[in-house]
Amino acid sequence: MTDLTTGIPFEYWNKLANQVITISSLLGGFSIAIIANILVSQNDSRLVKIIMLVSTLAGSFFLVTIFAMTKLLLMTTEGYPFQVAERDLALPRLLGTISFFLGVLSLITMISLAGWTKSKRMGRITTGLGMLTFILILLMMT
Repeated sequence: MTDLTTGIPFEYWNKLANQVITISSLLGGFSIAIIANILVSQNDSRLVKIIMLVSTLAGSFFLVTIFAMTKLLLMTTEGYPFQVAERDLALPRLLGTISFFLGVLSLITMISLAGWTKSKRMGRITTGLGMLTFILILLMMT
């Protein structure tokens, strides 16, 4: 079958959803590992609390992506027991895509802020690397 709104075959959506699930699982696991490390640390500064918040956002967004893309994967798999119309794919596709990019943005923010916990110099370096990462990701999306 083909999604009539985009003209993209269901098989393509299926493979794309599978890839995004894998990537989101890895990035979400990384975000959750950071949360665990912050929870056991003795540092209670304002910056560490902000990093904790951003890490939690990243983990949450990646979890939403995993479930949205799993629904998309199931709906586009041969043998799915219900009739699927192209409009049925819109919500999981939109929600999964938006939450994935918000998760990536949160992860980049977390990486950018991490260096500030050590020194101004390290903070500047990690912020610069975060900005470079964001720019390169934007370039890869065009």
